[in-house]
Amino acid sequence: MAYPCFRTTLNLLLFLVLTLSVFAQTPNVNVTLGSHLIASDSSVPWKSPSGDFAFGFHKINGQKLFLLGIWFDGIPEKTLVWYANGDHLAPEGSKVELTLDGSFRLTSPQGEEIWKPRSSVDGVAYAALLNNGNFILTDNSSKSLWESFKDPRDTMLPTQILEVDGKLSSRLQESNYSKGRFLLRLQPNDGSIVLKTIALPTDYEYGTYFTRNTSDEASPNSSGYQLVLDKSGHLNVLLDSRSVVNLTMGREFPAGDYFYRATLDADGLFTLYGHPRAQINGRWGQTWFTIWSVPDDICSDSKGDLGLGPCGYNSYCSLGTNRRPLCECLPGFSLSDTNNKFGGCQQNSLPNCREGKSKPEDLYAIQEVPNTFWPTSSNYEQLPSLNEDECRQLCLSDCNCVVAVIKEGFCWKKKLPLSNGRKDYNTFGKALVKVSNSAVSSDEPSRPKSDTGNKNQTTSVLAGAILLEWFRNMPITAKVDVYSYGVMLLEIICCRKCLDMENENEEEIILADWAYDCYKRRKLGKLVETDEEAKNDMKKLERLVMVSIWCMQEDPSLRPSMWTVTQMLEGIIQVSAPPCPSPFSSIS
Repeated sequence: MAYPCFRTTLNLLLFLVLTLSVFAQTPNVNVTLGSHLIASDSSVPWKSPSGDFAFGFHKINGQKLFLLGIWFDGIPEKTLVWYANGDHLAPEGSKVELTLDGSFRLTSPQGEEIWKPRSSVDGVAYAALLNNGNFILTDNSSKSLWESFKDPRDTMLPTQILEVDGKLSSRLQESNYSKGRFLLRLQPNDGSIVLKTIALPTDYEYGTYFTRNTSDEASPNSSGYQLVLDKSGHLNVLLDSRSVVNLTMGREFPAGDYFYRATLDADGLFTLYGHPRAQINGRWGQTWFTIWSVPDDICSDSKGDLGLGPCGYNSYCSLGTNRRPLCECLPGFSLSDTNNKFGGCQQNSLPNCREGKSKPEDLYAIQEVPNTFWPTSSNYEQLPSLNEDECRQLCLSDCNCVVAVIKEGFCWKKKLPLSNGRKDYNTFGKALVKVSNSAVSSDEPSRPKSDTGNKNQTTSVLAGAILLEWFRNMPITAKVDVYSYGVMLLEIICCRKCLDMENENEEEIILADWAYDCYKRRKLGKLVETDEEAKNDMKKLERLVMVSIWCMQEDPSLRPSMWTVTQMLEGIIQVSAPPCPSPFSSIS
């Protein structure tokens, strides 16, 4: 049973709160008729009274292109929370203005309209950026004609409300603000929160990869009608039955004063973030950190047979730090767009069935990808009672076969393109990928060769493998030796010579802390500035560094066993994000 009076009362209270907030801020933040901003490096944005938020032009990646947006302005990261023209960036010299006749629009230097509010807005008396980050256009009676909170992009801020059938849309990429492949919606029929993929460039919605039923068990017919992020950072769904469903229930929130935002990220996760409002001892000790996110496993939860999936076609997905999807191309494939790791992969060369009388083995090789499957992608053949060697040979001799999967005694030949690929360590099997021998043999010469001055310098990847064999036969419970392994591996990665014994402990701590700082700041390239091979495989480098940091934990109980190290380096065990190796020491 619905409670219309409750809805009306609550909405009236929310309107009064907003109206009082506007009146309270009017003397300081009014953007009056005739006001404008010009897109340039020296453009000064309009700010909220608190200085926490700014509205204006945000420059994109050093280009002379700008987003009209709202961002956090009181912290080092000027994090965007709303943007007007993600699909049509504004060139330098563009202008946003509140005209004398009461309209609000963004135009190019030539006067072409780039953006204006979706709803028809006439008779604007002034604009204001409120302390909660909401930018509003109002009439002479302070009635809101349009507000950014009711026209969201990928982010919700505290006190922002998402109504029934309202939605958030992800960005295409972290640095590309065009509409992306994921959306969050508050369903109109039952008030459930759903995450879906969409068929770009249309708005057609594919299958759901996450849903949260918000119905009230005491009132089964009750449904959710508003999603709200409150000031404490909790995400709540308000129900007709006057109940509240807390989506973040049970999650520990940081003590102290924090900024919060809930963002549908470019990789498809809906994430609640926190950030300290103030410095501690004159320093920003923490950047944005994850408090809560859904789904738990986007790789496995994306089950539809349409669309790209989390990682795009001809790729496969595994979970990394904070359950983020890591995307890899199949052997013989490369990224369709080198700037988009989630955009799928394309085949480097097509099988040639007209190679004379050569044996398949002379033309092609099979490369294995363990525990990797595409359960929703179509097969063109399903062959029972075959072993791996038989499946391998059948794919080699079949011109149409590029990928076969051997699992549970069956050999499946897969149709291309493949979608929704994922690593599944709970299922025994593997993918067999056919690649040309010429492509395999061409890999080696393309690697940079060491000159005579570097003949004794082993690359970090090879050295890691050598050290692994050295330690492999040690007792699986040995942890003191694990520390030594981590030290040597990290020194080789950083191309450092052996340290003097008398300075060993101090130098090791500094090296570990420096490596951890580079890892946290996503600047691993600083560790291998002279190693081009390592730079060409940053994912492997990251895994090596993460393993070495785990090995060098100051607390011995946190160090893994050598058996676990071997499993992590070989990709059998997922490497989780390591903590600071020496939490009680610091480097300047």
